[in-house]
This record gives sequence, structure tokens and C-alpha cells, in this order.
Amino acid sequence: MKIKILVPIYNDWQSASKLLEEIDNNISDLDHEISMIIVNDASTHDRQDEQRDFKNLHSIKILNMKINQGHARCIATGLKYIFEKEDFDYVIPMDGDGEDRPEEIKEFINQIDNSNNNSIVGERVKRSEKLIFKICYQLHKLITLTFTGKSIKFGNYTCIPKSTVEKMIKEKATWNSFSGSLKKIENNLLPIPSTRGSRYFGPSKMSFFNLIKHSLSIMSVFRKTFLIRSGLFIILYILFIKSNASVITALPLVFLLIAVYLISNLALRENMAEFDKALSNINDIENIK
Repeated sequence: MKIKILVPIYNDWQSASKLLEEIDNNISDLDHEISMIIVNDASTHDRQDEQRDFKNLHSIKILNMKINQGHARCIATGLKYIFEKEDFDYVIPMDGDGEDRPEEIKEFINQIDNSNNNSIVGERVKRSEKLIFKICYQLHKLITLTFTGKSIKFGNYTCIPKSTVEKMIKEKATWNSFSGSLKKIENNLLPIPSTRGSRYFGPSKMSFFNLIKHSLSIMSVFRKTFLIRSGLFIILYILFIKSNASVITALPLVFLLIAVYLISNLALRENMAEFDKALSNINDIENIK
């Protein structure tokens, strides 16, 4: 099989270098053609020109973007590039900082024979963040399930077949949220346990603000269901508190209305015209191997 590992990077070249080493070491006993596609999201820090001997990776390419466009759109651009320009069977998108552990790549590939050509997703069974973040993350999953009816326990770390990649580059939601789009277009996903690793260098970039944006972006993919359920919640909640109305009891309604506004704005990111022109944002391509 020909497998492409897709990694978005913004400035974190030290982690990217470590990731390449770890992946090259971990695929040594796999009898497949495994290549790397790194999407450089218009980094402001230059990559150090290192001479490395990667024995097991078949090829390494860096797509240098002209304009910074964010994590989700880098993955979307990478998927489009791979589908239109590369020969492949599967794509494994993953983060480039070590939080998606390279040693789990084997497990993804080993599950392909059992997947019936369905996408394989890494469901988080253990996380490395602090307790408050873990609580917020669980709350995000609960709210997403409540207001969209979708249980999304995975992130970018997945293994998707060519047929799914084709669907994703035709789905405008991919331009906004990778996991939301995958859940939207595919009903049958094969989950495998995945442990969140620790960053190779520096603190995690998933701040509380970024977690909220991530959560709202996923819900924006299912905004019709979200709006219907929000409307029902508002009606039922008003009936529940009508004899006890106060500033305090009204706060959940205020937060929900703010969420509706933000989700409506995030939904505008689903721009198929921009997605179709994504490859025009590639400045040049470096062939590292």
C-alpha cells in the first residue's frame, strides 16, 4: 500500500524534525510505501537545513504556503494536493508536535485489513493535559453530543482511504473542521484507542480559547440540528424558569445565544470556492527526500 502521512506545521520545526525521526524509526518493520507531506502554514521561523538519513520513509515533501490559513485549512489543502497530485491508498493526518504518537501509526495500518475500506479514527482513551483542561474537553464532547446528536471522540489522527479523501475534498465543511466533516460524510468509522502524548518541545497550543473555537467549529458543521435543538432548549428552559426568572437563571440562555451567533459566523468559513482554489496558495514544494 501507498500511505501518505499529512502533517500541518506552523513554526514548530524542532518538533517536526523530531517527529520525522520518530516516524522513520517506528515504520522500519512495515512493508508499505510510506511518505510524508508536511504543510508549512506560512511559518515566520525558517526551517534549519538539516541533513538526515531517513531509511524507511519513501519520500518527504514540504508544501510551503503563501498565506497563513490555520490548522484545519492546512489539512484540507493537504488532502486536496494528495488526491490530485499523488498516487496513494490511504492518508494519515496527524499533528506535528508529538501529541499524536508515531508509535500508533502501526496500529492504524494493522487495522486496515479489518476496516472494510472505512476510515479508522483514534479515540482518545488517555490525555496528558492538566485536570481542568480534561474536564473542559469532556464538557465539549457532552455539549456537542447534546446539541448535534454526534459523538465525536477523535481529532485529526485518523487513517482515511482514498474514497473518503475524495468525498472530503468535495465537502465544504472540510474547509472548516476536519473531524466534523469526516463525521458528516461517513457513518461507519472504525475506532481504535489512542493515547494523547506530550509535546516534544514547549507548551501545548490547545488553549482554553482554542478548545472553545474547536468545539464551536465542529458544531457549526451540524448547525441545522444545533439550531433546532437550541430552539427547543430555549422554549423548555423558559417554561422551566418562568416562575423563578432572574439574571442568574437567564445566564444559560445568554451563553446559548452567544454560541448560536458564533456558530453562525464560523459556518461562513465553509467556502467551497476558496477550497477549490486551495492549491493556488502553495508557494513552492521542497523535496526533502
